[in-house]
Amino acid sequence: MVSEHSESTADDASAMALKILVAGGFGVGKTTLVGAVSEIRPLRTEEMLSEAGQLVDDTDGVDQKVTTTVAMDFGRITIRSGLSLYLFGTPGQDRFWFLWDELSQGALGAVVLADTRRLEDCFPAVDYFEHRHIPFVVAVNCFTGARTYGAADVCRALDLDQGTPVVLCDARDRDSGKEVLIRLVEYAGRMHTARLLDSVG
Repeated sequence: MVSEHSESTADDASAMALKILVAGGFGVGKTTLVGAVSEIRPLRTEEMLSEAGQLVDDTDGVDQKVTTTVAMDFGRITIRSGLSLYLFGTPGQDRFWFLWDELSQGALGAVVLADTRRLEDCFPAVDYFEHRHIPFVVAVNCFTGARTYGAADVCRALDLDQGTPVVLCDARDRDSGKEVLIRLVEYAGRMHTARLLDSVG
C-alpha cells in the first residue's frame, strides 16, 4: 500500500519548473506581464524615475511611466499539473545589462516584449538571445492607440531568424500572457529536441 506521503513525494519529484526570461526595451510592459500572469505576489525591484535618470532613460513614447525596474521582476505560473514557470523580468536600460548574463543562466527561453511605437528598442534583446542560441518569442504588446502591425510585418522589421514566433498580446491580460508563455515553451521544446537530435546524428 502506497502511503499518502509517498504519493506526495512522487508528485513533487515529477513536477518540473522551467526558468523563463521576460525581456525588452524600457517601458515595454515587462513588469506588467509578470504581474498579470503570476499566481504569487510578484517580486518587484522598481524605483521612481529620477531627474538624474532622465539623461540616460529615453521616456519618449512612454511619458506616463514613473518607475523603472533596477534589478528584476520575479513571478511564478503553473501552466498545467506538474509544470510551473519561474518568470524573471529583466531591466530594460543599457546600464543594467550586466545582470542579463546572470539571469539567463539555465533559462529554457525568453519572451521579448515589443512596442511597435519603439520597435528598435527590442533589437538589443533579440540580438542577445540570437547570439547565445536561447530560444525566444517576440510578443508585441498592443498598446491602446498604437498602430497595429501583423506578426509577419514585425518579423520582417526585426529581421528575425526563420521560424522565430511573433505573437500579439496584451501584457495586462492574464490569459493573453499565458498564451505567450505556452507558445514559448512549445517553441523552446522543439528547438531543444532538434539540437539534441543534431548532436546524436
